[in-house]
Amino acid sequence: MTEPMSDSAPVDPMDLPPREFGAGPPSAFAPPTPWRRRFQIAGWVMAAGLAVLMILIAWLAVTAPLSRSLKPIAPPAISLMSTDGHLVARRGSVIDKPVTMAELPAHVPQAFMAIEDRRFESHWGVDPRGIARAMWHNIWSDGSSQGGSTITQQLAKGVFLSSDRTFGRKAREALIAVWLEAWLTKNQIMERYLSNVYFGDNVYGLRAAARHYFNRSPDRLTIPQAAMLAGLLKAPSRLAPTANLKGARARAALVTQAMVDAGYISQADRNALPPARLNVHDEPDPTSGTYFADWVLPQARDRAGAVYGEQEIATTLDWRIQRLAEAAIRRAPLGNAQAALVAMKPDGSVVAMVGGRNYDKSSFNRAVQAKRQPGSTFKLFVYLAAFRAGMTPDDMIDDTPITTGSYRPANHSGKYRGRITLRQAFAASSNVAAVRLTQKVGVDNVIKVARDLGVTAPLTEDLSLALGTSEIPLVELAEAYASVAAGAYPILAHGLPPEEQGWFEKLMQRQRHFSDDQLEMIRDLLSSAANRGTGSAAALRTSTFGKTGTTQDSRDAIFVGYAGGLVTAVWIGNDDNTPLPGGAAGGGVPARIWRNFMSGAINEPVEDTSDAEQDPDLVNAIANVAVDTGIGNIGVGVDEGGMTVNIGPNQIRIPSDQPVPLPPEGAPLPRIAPPQPAGEDSGP
Repeated sequence: MTEPMSDSAPVDPMDLPPREFGAGPPSAFAPPTPWRRRFQIAGWVMAAGLAVLMILIAWLAVTAPLSRSLKPIAPPAISLMSTDGHLVARRGSVIDKPVTMAELPAHVPQAFMAIEDRRFESHWGVDPRGIARAMWHNIWSDGSSQGGSTITQQLAKGVFLSSDRTFGRKAREALIAVWLEAWLTKNQIMERYLSNVYFGDNVYGLRAAARHYFNRSPDRLTIPQAAMLAGLLKAPSRLAPTANLKGARARAALVTQAMVDAGYISQADRNALPPARLNVHDEPDPTSGTYFADWVLPQARDRAGAVYGEQEIATTLDWRIQRLAEAAIRRAPLGNAQAALVAMKPDGSVVAMVGGRNYDKSSFNRAVQAKRQPGSTFKLFVYLAAFRAGMTPDDMIDDTPITTGSYRPANHSGKYRGRITLRQAFAASSNVAAVRLTQKVGVDNVIKVARDLGVTAPLTEDLSLALGTSEIPLVELAEAYASVAAGAYPILAHGLPPEEQGWFEKLMQRQRHFSDDQLEMIRDLLSSAANRGTGSAAALRTSTFGKTGTTQDSRDAIFVGYAGGLVTAVWIGNDDNTPLPGGAAGGGVPARIWRNFMSGAINEPVEDTSDAEQDPDLVNAIANVAVDTGIGNIGVGVDEGGMTVNIGPNQIRIPSDQPVPLPPEGAPLPRIAPPQPAGEDSGP
C-alpha cells in the first residue's frame, strides 16, 4: 500500500464554497492578488511602449538619419576645368562649406532667432506657445499669416521632407524635430540650419549668401547685413536684394525691430543702424565647352559626391583645341545645316567637342546624342573583316554594277572601274565592292568587328550594312577610328581622367590588340583614302589617315580620321534629315573642316586649296592594267602631283617632274589593257 503524498488532512467537499453550474473544477493555483495583477498590466504597457519606441527610433534612423542634415539640400556647384586650368563650365547651385557657431558674431544667429524662432534656445523642437500664437494671429488677422514652425522644424522639413502642407507631413516634421533635438545640441542644429537654407539667387547656405550679396565671410557680417539675410527666408526669390532691394531693406527693418523686442539690441542701437549696402560677387559664367560640359557632367557629379562647396573637377578638354574646333565650325560654309565635331586622343581622352552651331539656340548634342547613318565611314569594319578573313589590300574585287539579287546598290558617283584592288576600292569608296566584300566574309563577321571596336548602336543584319545604313553616334565612329590609331580596341571616349583601377577591373576591361599585319593593312587603306582618294581634301603634310562618308541623297556628310596623335570626326547635316544642298559629300565641307581644324590642333599650318583642286574625281583616276608575268597585279593612281604605281605588294611614287623608272631587269613590259566600258569587268 502506498503512502499518501501529503500529511495534510483530507478536505471535506462539503466544506468548500458552492460553485456556479458549468464553472468547471476548481483551479489548483491560488487567485492572483490585486497588486500583482496591476504589475502585470503595467509590464505589458511598458513592453508595448518600448516596442513602439524602438519601431519609432528605427523608422527615424532610416527616414531621417542625422548624417543627412550635414549634406547640402541642393547639388553642389561643379566647376569643370580644362587641362590647362581654364573654366569650361559651372553647373549647380551656389553653395559653400558649412558655418560653425564659433566663427559667427552673436548678432548673426540672433537675427535669425528673432524673426524665425524667438524661443529656439528653450523649446524641444516644437514650440506649443509659438503654434498657439500663430493660430491666434491667423484667426484674427486681416489676411496675413504667421507660421508656428521652429528653426528645428524648418531644418527637418528642408532636409528630410517635402514642402506639402498635409497634416501627415506636419506630424512627421514635428516628430523629426524632436528627434533632432534629442541627439544634437542647439549649436549643431543652428549650424546645420544656417548652412542649408535658401537665400535666393540660386544661393544656398549662409557662407555662400554672405559672399554672394556682400562679398565677405560670415564672421564679418554686420547687424544690418545679418538682418537682411535673415529677412530673406520668408520669401527668398521675391525678396532677393539683387532684384528687390527696397523690399529686402523693409524686411530687414522688421528683423532689427524683432531683435530689439527679443532683447538682443537696444532701440537706440537699432535706430542708429544704416541700411545694408550690397557688394554683389557674381560667379564667372562659363565661356566655352557647353556641349562637352553637358556630356561629362553626370560622371563629374558622381566623382564630386554630395559635399559642400564648389568642386573643381579636372577634365580632358583642351582649351586651345576646343576654341579651334568652334572656330572651324563657325567659319565653314554650312548654309542652314548643322555640324558636329569630336576630337580625342588615341586613348579616348576627348579634347574638343562641338555638338552644334549654337548652343544657346539648341543644346542638343549632335556629336553624342544624334544617331545618323555613317555612310562609307562604316567600310572600315567591312575591310577589317576582310583582313581577318585572310585577304590583303592587293587582292582584287569587282567594281562593277551588281545585277543579281534583290539588293543592287550603285556607286555614289555612278562610275565603275572594273576589277581593282581592295586598296583602290577603299580609296574610291566603291559601294559595290564593299557589298561584295560583305557578302564574301559574312554580315555577322562585319558586325563582330564593329562590336569589337566599340559600336553599341543596333546594326541591320543585311548587305545594306556595308554602306552604313545603320544609325551610329558620331562619338562611336571616332572611338572606332581611335582604335586603329592606338592599335588596340576597344577605345572608350571619356571626358574625365581615368581613375585608378583595381586588378579585377583591369582584368575585365583588358584591351585586345590588332595583329601587326591587320593594323598595317587597314592603315594602308586609310592613308590611301585620305591622301589619294575621296578624302584628299583633308590631307595634311604629316601622315594622314581617314575615310569619307556620304549617305543617300546627301543627308549626311562625314569625315573621320587621325593625324599627329589626334583623332577627329566631323559631321554636317540637317536636323530634319533633309538632303544637303548641292549634293554635299564627306570629301567636301567635312574634309575641309577637318583639315582646317587639325592643322591648328597639331600645329601644322596649311593653305586652303580651291574647290576645284579638292574635287575627288581629279585624284581618283585609276587606270586598269594587266601583266602577263608573275610580278602580280599592277594598279596606277594619277593625281595632280604625279603617279602612284602598285606592283603586287610594292608601291612606287613618281612625281610629275621625274621620268618613269623602268621595270626590273629581265621582266617583260606590262601590257596596258584596253579601256573598258562603264559597268563591265576589266578582266584579270
